[in-house]
Amino acid sequence: MTYGGYSNQIVVDQRFVLHISDSLDPAAAAPLLCAGITTYSPLRHWQVGPGDKVGIVGLGGLGHMAVKFTRAFGAHVVLFTTSANKTEDAKRLGAHEVVVSKDADAMGKHRASFDFILNTVAASHNLDAYTALLKRDGTLCLVGVPDHAHPSPAVGNLIFKRRSIAGSLIGGLKETQEMLDFCAQHQITADIEIIPIQQINEAYERMLKSDVKYRFVIDLASLKGDTDR
Repeated sequence: MTYGGYSNQIVVDQRFVLHISDSLDPAAAAPLLCAGITTYSPLRHWQVGPGDKVGIVGLGGLGHMAVKFTRAFGAHVVLFTTSANKTEDAKRLGAHEVVVSKDADAMGKHRASFDFILNTVAASHNLDAYTALLKRDGTLCLVGVPDHAHPSPAVGNLIFKRRSIAGSLIGGLKETQEMLDFCAQHQITADIEIIPIQQINEAYERMLKSDVKYRFVIDLASLKGDTDR
């Protein structure tokens, strides 16, 4: 019997090993190696910091980490969501403001005011609503991959203020270690729900319904009792 990535012990090349501080809960730190670095990397690349106004689109597994990092970098954080009921949680996680993106008036108040917007949504949607919010030379960065293409963005929105639409995937080992050290320094981890391996199918169905805050983590101890494969 082998457990692949869920093994208790594996042998790896030391060049591909990362150090996680003992000050971080291992379960809550686990998603940092995916959702954490995926959002940390673009925020660092575009040099988000104090004095910047930064938008985060979507409050899921990626979005909640982006809010935490952006706040820790000292920027002003605005969370965009289609669900008004996420306002309280967004502010708990560090957002200064929450805007319901379906409210045209609320969106209009922020027109041409953002230095950077990180879009974590993995569903196809109109990007023009967000490029219009960027300042001159501002960037909208996409990290969510939709199952079909976004509608083609309006070129005028980009040309007249030299705005950019960009993308980012993840980070390399050096940047991932930097991210983990930053998380240890600022005590940043993912918000998680721990599940036994026996509930993986239910967890998957819940994930499809966005019924998780904000990442599932499998309790490896439950593998010992897993006889139903």
